[in-house]
Amino acid sequence: MTAMELFVPSESAMRRALRRADDGVTLNPDEAQTLLHAREDNLKRLMTAASRVRDAGLEQAGQSGIITYSRKVFIPVTHLCRDRCHYCTFVSTPGKLKKAGKGIFMSPDEIIDVARKGTELGCKEALFTLGDRPEDRWPAAREWLDSHGYDSTLDYVRAMAIRVLEETGLLPHLNPGVMTWEEIQRLKPVAPSMGMMLETTATRLWSEKGGPHYGSPDKEPALRLRVLEDAGRCSVPFTTGVLLGIGENYAERVDAIFAIRAAHRRYGNIQEVIVQNFRAKDATAMMSTPDLGTEEYVAAVAVARLILGPKLRLQAPPNLTDANELALLINAGIDDWGGVSPLTPDHVNPERPWPHLDDLARLTAASGFTLRERLTAHPRYVKEEDPWLDPRILPHVRALAGPDGLAVEGLIPEGRPWQDPDVEWTTVGQGRVNLHTEIDTIGRTGDRRSDFDGVYGDWSAIRDDAASSHTPGHSPNRREARAIRQALARAENDPAGLSDADYLQLLSSDGPELEALAALADAVRAQTVGDEVRYVVNRNINFTNVCYTGCRFCAFAQRRTDADAYTLSMQQVGDRVDEAWAIGATEICMQGGIHPDLPGTAYFDLAREVKKRQPEIHLHAFSPMEIVNGAARLGMSFEEFLIEARAAGLDSIPGTAAEILDDDVRWLLTKGKLPAATWIEIISTAHRLGIRSSSTMMYGHVDNPSHWVAHLRTLSRIQDETGGFTEFVLLPFIHTNAPVYLAGIARPGPTSQENRAVHAVARLMLHGRIDHIQTSWVKLGTTGTQRMLQGGANDLGGTLMEETISRMAGADNGSEKTVSELEDMIRSIGRIPVQRTTTYGTPSDERLAVARENAHKGFAATGKTLRLLPVSLK
Repeated sequence: MTAMELFVPSESAMRRALRRADDGVTLNPDEAQTLLHAREDNLKRLMTAASRVRDAGLEQAGQSGIITYSRKVFIPVTHLCRDRCHYCTFVSTPGKLKKAGKGIFMSPDEIIDVARKGTELGCKEALFTLGDRPEDRWPAAREWLDSHGYDSTLDYVRAMAIRVLEETGLLPHLNPGVMTWEEIQRLKPVAPSMGMMLETTATRLWSEKGGPHYGSPDKEPALRLRVLEDAGRCSVPFTTGVLLGIGENYAERVDAIFAIRAAHRRYGNIQEVIVQNFRAKDATAMMSTPDLGTEEYVAAVAVARLILGPKLRLQAPPNLTDANELALLINAGIDDWGGVSPLTPDHVNPERPWPHLDDLARLTAASGFTLRERLTAHPRYVKEEDPWLDPRILPHVRALAGPDGLAVEGLIPEGRPWQDPDVEWTTVGQGRVNLHTEIDTIGRTGDRRSDFDGVYGDWSAIRDDAASSHTPGHSPNRREARAIRQALARAENDPAGLSDADYLQLLSSDGPELEALAALADAVRAQTVGDEVRYVVNRNINFTNVCYTGCRFCAFAQRRTDADAYTLSMQQVGDRVDEAWAIGATEICMQGGIHPDLPGTAYFDLAREVKKRQPEIHLHAFSPMEIVNGAARLGMSFEEFLIEARAAGLDSIPGTAAEILDDDVRWLLTKGKLPAATWIEIISTAHRLGIRSSSTMMYGHVDNPSHWVAHLRTLSRIQDETGGFTEFVLLPFIHTNAPVYLAGIARPGPTSQENRAVHAVARLMLHGRIDHIQTSWVKLGTTGTQRMLQGGANDLGGTLMEETISRMAGADNGSEKTVSELEDMIRSIGRIPVQRTTTYGTPSDERLAVARENAHKGFAATGKTLRLLPVSLK
């Protein structure tokens, strides 16, 4: 049964759909499916509508009358693949490669030779194409990789991309098939763009025997859609598309295009969509399948343009359509020809040679357009740079780009260092290819490079503008300032009763408006809790820093084999409790990494050890992420785990691991390890059981002010339902050693304006719900902390005695404050220091006396060492 036989629209349905296309309104799937049947006059009308949409988009982009292409070389890294697509002639076997005199992989010298020849012809793109994970199917591929020192094919691709950048200056466009989130992150620093064809969302073509993708694990549509999502979350300029004529029906065609549009609307990173027509190839299982008809193909191109809208670039490969019919594709709404090579064939479609570039320019001009060369990344991403282009690739892109973001035509690329030229080259004459294993491990775990700012760019000028009217450092104009003052006037009467829009306005405050916001928050603070600034004498015990969750904001986490990895013994934990009690502590704050070897019962054992040593000390322990881990390991519900932990000695839990309670943000930070709903469930369950918690927000990374407002709304709702929060703790992102920053994803923490504004707005939004707003001296230092205390905050947290997480992230404000130091910080701004318990009560006279006796003493007074021993927790 062919696609057309499944659904044949009536003439009236075609007229209605064409009218909507003419009117430029959004098509629904049924209308789009109807328009796929347009032929002859109806097709001409459809193409006119599509061209109009395309032209509007080019005008918006500043590219009116321009159709682009990329001058490239094709680098087929390997012809091996673990998939078995029934139409493919690119894929081979080790035996066939050997017979043809080819290697399992192209050698580094072969790759560089092709790239150098390309530069001589003015190419600027090196298209890396290859089969999916050949080592999973072919032992010969695994053996080749092992013998050459690579863990995977993608590691080899990464290393070769670095060599191409350094030795030729060509920009890699990586097309390695299905990639994981982590792999995309690893490849982003070496390529301005990547790609993977979605091809189809028709699962039956993959799952049913005889389908074109049957037996191909990487062609499962759900898997490929996840790649689009992950590339979007990573802000990678990404090329994708559909392959038409392989057995899908018209509804499935439409569904695939809508799926691509949905991904782009979420992340904005789909730089172009290819609409590719099936061409049958000899010696394949589908060699007798007819090619997609020209009118059917052109109609699909036009419908794709209407679905995708004016902003997305639409590509049709010029070698898969006869030269005399290319004008039809232009009239159907395409604005890009993709990569065209003056040197190498299309290795995927070798029977279809590229048109000569002069001929392509002439044919494009015949349709009223100018052919212009672009880079691997489209102009929008080249001009915007952040967050799309990793700072390590920026010098290479800038060297080839003009002010309009297109390529400087006629410019011959030159190799340039990809990383710090002072890094030792371990493979002489071959570039720093060792970085495929070291740059994200050894090279980023210790001391910073002297030219860090030069490599990573002037971050003071790079700001996340997701909420355009609330750009960090943005000074409000006169109209905005008036709106802020109006919101402040409303907040004077009802601090917690403003709209989200009002709070967003307040978060954009700067200059006089920021001072007025801070003053109002300070007045609300004084009215609520008076002039007392509270603190707790406590000790942090991070019992292990071994963690395999892979959170990319965390520099604390180590692998078992890392030099800084440690796990405290139960004896060491207990000794630390005794030492804290001896100098007046009332609280142990205990958290650790998610160690793969520790059983779920370890949390209960830790609690028992604390209470065995000091029964009266308050145990504030175990983040929601640790509770998820412990409950999962023991097969317990969250409630059962918390009840057991409380019986073992747990008194309250930290509301950490909240970060930002938005799953899109959380995916970038934590790869979805702890969804917002799960955090809320755990915290609410604890409150219901009478276990109180703090609440937190880590901000200034990949978030924006609208996320902060939504986060505070969520906390307010929980507090209304449970009343279990003791305080709200604001945690500025420390970027220095954080992988998410070094990967070029996050910005370098919040600005001073943001710190002041968010502390003040938190005081207003949480008024009447959470009385205590805590600021972090570890993260902000003395001066910064004092400014927050003068703008709504009233709590300093604890003395800590030993704080590892922020220190390893790069905070340089110390990991301990004595009681005297905290009180001096408070008194110097005219406020009253008050020691508190974890739940904001008053410590016993005995505890107050001991703390006062040791007010000038810190952890060093115990005579113990802070050395953390790599022993097992038992």
